Amino acid sequence: MEISAGGRLEVRITAADVGKRVSVRRLIEAGVLEEKFTDTVGVLTSWDDGVLLITRKGGESVRIPESSLVAGKTVPAAPARRRGPAASYEELAHVASRAWRPVESERLGGWELRAAGGFTRRANSVLPLGEPGMPLDEALTAVRRWYGDRGLPAYVQTATGAEGTQELLCAELERRGWVREVTAELWTGALAPVADRAEGAGVVLTREADEAWLARYQRKGVSKVALKVLGSGPSVWFATVPGEQAPAAIGRCVVDGRWASFAAVEVDPAMRRRGLASTVMAALARRALDEGASAAWLQVEEDNAGARALYAGMGFAAHHAYHHYREPAAPGSGQ
Repeated sequence: MEISAGGRLEVRITAADVGKRVSVRRLIEAGVLEEKFTDTVGVLTSWDDGVLLITRKGGESVRIPESSLVAGKTVPAAPARRRGPAASYEELAHVASRAWRPVESERLGGWELRAAGGFTRRANSVLPLGEPGMPLDEALTAVRRWYGDRGLPAYVQTATGAEGTQELLCAELERRGWVREVTAELWTGALAPVADRAEGAGVVLTREADEAWLARYQRKGVSKVALKVLGSGPSVWFATVPGEQAPAAIGRCVVDGRWASFAAVEVDPAMRRRGLASTVMAALARRALDEGASAAWLQVEEDNAGARALYAGMGFAAHHAYHHYREPAAPGSGQ
């Protein structure tokens, strides 16, 4: 916190700092014997009518009355990463988009509108990298119309927690009634340690998701549209550990320049805790290394404790959080 020459805490932020990363301390309880304070770090997304709105790294918004502030300052846009490959949010957003392509897309300025028959939110949401080229309300109206024409709900995918992410857009969406339905994190790490973690023996690698692979995939009744999304990407590999009926484990990897992505790593519940997930990822990592990749990324949901522990043990760490905001229900829709 900022401390003056006289040793006093000072508030050194104003409404002009909206859009910057800040650290503030506020009074939460004033007792007879002591005062209690709490600190908040995040992006200052608004300062209106005496109330600050700060969006934290994970996407949560905190409302703070201006009258409760005792100290505040701007801080660097993003903390330095201590491990893992260096990467900007924009680079990772483009790489992630290429690894999971929709079957239809359209540009709206710097936004990409993506649709794939409703198969996953990622392939059926707006990726807003830049400005839409029109006022936000007009852009959101165009987005809702575009998805409505396809019989789909409108989603906007945003990110928080790194330099260049979209905390301001998150706040504007929430102000307009858009609902954050899903939050996950994108993690990055070095590729070689993944390949070294297990031998990768007994894993079959193919260029297409065959019937055996799909039998283990968690999304049942996969359509032709879904198969197109699964097979999209610069260099796609599917891994299978054969089992008695369905495969014991599967995984998917997309190699894109220096990056390799891991997804759909799934293990037969009866075969868990035997290292099969590590075995699948090791086999895919070796293939990615052969194709010239050196860094890896994956996506993991906040409540998946098992996956988070596995990936942390492989040297992965969170880079940023991403969210899917769903359009407000139409008046009288009952939704």
